[in-house]
Amino acid sequence: METAHRITVCAQRLTEERGLDGFTMDELAEAAEVSRRTLFNYFPSKIDAILGAVPELPEESIDAFRAGGPHGNLLEDLAELARTALAVKQADRVTIEQGRRVLAQEPRVLAAAHQRFELITMRFTDLVLEREGSGFDPDRAALALRLLNAVLDHSLGTLVDDDNGRMLAEVFDAQLRIARDLLS
Repeated sequence: METAHRITVCAQRLTEERGLDGFTMDELAEAAEVSRRTLFNYFPSKIDAILGAVPELPEESIDAFRAGGPHGNLLEDLAELARTALAVKQADRVTIEQGRRVLAQEPRVLAAAHQRFELITMRFTDLVLEREGSGFDPDRAALALRLLNAVLDHSLGTLVDDDNGRMLAEVFDAQLRIARDLLS
């Protein structure tokens, strides 16, 4: 994870400084102090390096979710998976801020981020349908995931503006409580 994170930070910095087409994968490898081969072992493309690794959830967390847990409430259990993903990929304030600037600066990176989000949403929609059964409305599953993503996105923005030194998971939990209050 440390090497992948270092590559992503360097890719984002180079993108911010030079633009997406302003550096090569060889220059990225040099900036990240890895070989070209190592770089491609982590990321198949420049855009993937900029976006960073998709956190791998532990299989036991996915199995617990499929079985109806860990809390027995769909949104709470989806939030628990999000917390697990956030714990795997500890993002700091500076990295989040830099990533958001790159997304605003580079439309191709933003489009790729949206495409990645759609793939992740489809994967998790399938997990929800496995858990809840074939009678569960796929639109309902997708909406639950989009609501959770909206909370996460807002949490990222809040963390960038936060001077309290909180971790992303803490900000996410606080924003999730606000969302629950708003929707209740």
